[in-house]
Amino acid sequence: MPVAATFAFARDDGATLGDLARLDTMVTIVEAANFLPELAGGDELAERGLEQYEGDERTVSDLLMDQIEFADVIVRNKLDLVDEEAADRLRAALTRLNPAARLVPAVHGRVRVSDVLGTRLFDLERAQQAAGWVKELNGDHVPETEEYGISSTVFRSGLPFHPGRLWAFVTEELDSGAYGQILRSKGFFTLASRPHVTGLWSQAGSVARFDPSAARDTDSPECQELVFIGTDLHADALHAALADCLMPEGEELPLADPFPAWDTYGIDDTCDDEHPHLVAGV
Repeated sequence: MPVAATFAFARDDGATLGDLARLDTMVTIVEAANFLPELAGGDELAERGLEQYEGDERTVSDLLMDQIEFADVIVRNKLDLVDEEAADRLRAALTRLNPAARLVPAVHGRVRVSDVLGTRLFDLERAQQAAGWVKELNGDHVPETEEYGISSTVFRSGLPFHPGRLWAFVTEELDSGAYGQILRSKGFFTLASRPHVTGLWSQAGSVARFDPSAARDTDSPECQELVFIGTDLHADALHAALADCLMPEGEELPLADPFPAWDTYGIDDTCDDEHPHLVAGV
């Protein structure tokens, strides 16, 4: 997105890079043997000297997922280093993560020039909606990947989450393997302790983030809309575990909220200092 935005950003004189050049294709290269292990690793960019700015807290998993979900073309490179089954599973995983992308196989980085140049594939609006989790929320299912063990499921509920039970789930169970290997989960959620804020849930590999997204209309019937994409998912068990984290009407609000405090400045003034008892970190 930052690269794409560069083409539209206007200088003081009103000129843009887009006046001189066309953003034709967003290409991401995936190393066949290392993609899934890297996604599961959770290393921070700073640990590898790859941070882009001071205080950059992103992980390798974040970067991988951002690039895959925004790409027009994904080159699956070094396919000679994996067997056919692994290659098929990788293709299925990438198709599920970004159903709109064109997948190009490659060995030693060799691809046809026409696959990556002059494609005219880039479209900002399409790119913003290309991610598999967005399509799943919109009801656009991709069933053909399921024969390779890659599937997805959507969890929805009109009840908020109990902060303590949900925190225990995301820190102790989500990455345990009990529900399959969850490659990606994303969506919107509400904590009972923060009813006026819709949270953004974003997990890639072993790393999950929970940030404020927008002020929430408390009259909205939907509190939770979460998509899970992974390998050998146990959807029924996952749904049951999430349902156990919900807070039914009448249950007393807990005194402690283990989720890190949210900076809601600019989202909604009614959110500020709404819950002074919230625990700031863990």
